[in-house]
Amino acid sequence: MYPALAVLQELGETELELLWVGGEGGMEEQLVTRAGYQLTTLPAAGLHGVGLAQLPRNLWQLLRGYFAARRILRQFKPQALFFTGGYVAAPVALAGSRMGIPTLAFVPDARPGFALRFIARFADVIAIIAPEAGAGYARPARLQVSGYPVRKELAAWATGARRAEARQHFGLRSDLPTVLVFGGSKGAQNINRATLAALSDLLQDKQVIHITGEANWDALQAQQAALTPAQAARYRAFPYLHADMGAALAAADLAVCRAGASIFGELPLFGLPAVLAPIAFKQHIQHDNAALLAQRGAAVVLADEQLGSELAPTVNRVLADAAQLQAMRQAMAAIATPDAAAAIAARLRQLGKAAASA
Repeated sequence: MYPALAVLQELGETELELLWVGGEGGMEEQLVTRAGYQLTTLPAAGLHGVGLAQLPRNLWQLLRGYFAARRILRQFKPQALFFTGGYVAAPVALAGSRMGIPTLAFVPDARPGFALRFIARFADVIAIIAPEAGAGYARPARLQVSGYPVRKELAAWATGARRAEARQHFGLRSDLPTVLVFGGSKGAQNINRATLAALSDLLQDKQVIHITGEANWDALQAQQAALTPAQAARYRAFPYLHADMGAALAAADLAVCRAGASIFGELPLFGLPAVLAPIAFKQHIQHDNAALLAQRGAAVVLADEQLGSELAPTVNRVLADAAQLQAMRQAMAAIATPDAAAAIAARLRQLGKAAASA
């Protein structure tokens, strides 16, 4: 969702009419409308990993979504379509292909998920985050290495000069290493548990910004009350950060997080080394994401089952080795593509102009 919003920020600076198509009851409604974009919804459901009992209903939802997508596209008459994944996109991509509308698909991970593999069949352009992510596509000529689009409100914090300001923003000291722990918008329960168990160790000589996710907030507050005054002074916990996420990234020396797609945008922009803990399911895309950053020397990978015993030792080891930390910082910064949103927006405008003049 956030890469799409970053591209829309670039497109919104032109005289273009923009429409976001989301799923009925989807989580994007609040963010999209808050950003000031038109939003319409259609019925849709996923197929990947769905049991046989649920499959007929989901297929029916997708069929309904396809006909709804045709109606939306006929009414809105777009000159180009932009997709970043999700099962909602599949019926729109199919309808757009049958109507001859040019399509750009952005693949935010090291490899495409189920929906994006389907959408890539119809896409005129496939934007990817790095050259290593280009394997396996049928027509490589359609690939464009764009990098990961990042919102402007995050980029505004991405200068070394703002680190002191960022730490002041959270009431943190300037002379202690700062660890940022987060697990995505919904949080990551295993990371939260491991972090809480390791707090007494971490807070001896470090400070921690901990974003728990809304679902884990109540449980954390109860445990937070058990911290000593000295520990509490070095610990900042939040259920979620939106506008202040840039400040949190700027304040940190090391991130501890899952390996969702955003690691290719947010961490490189801030040159922020990471301890990555992909979700336990070994075939998940997060393992490919983590491997890519580890191969570049920008991150250390920690297995989910090792979080409980190895989180604190791993964080301590990385932060204690100044040479390794600096090398990781440089490797992460080398991945940054601050012009990714502008590059994708420019390609979308090209597709739209070509369609309009055809």
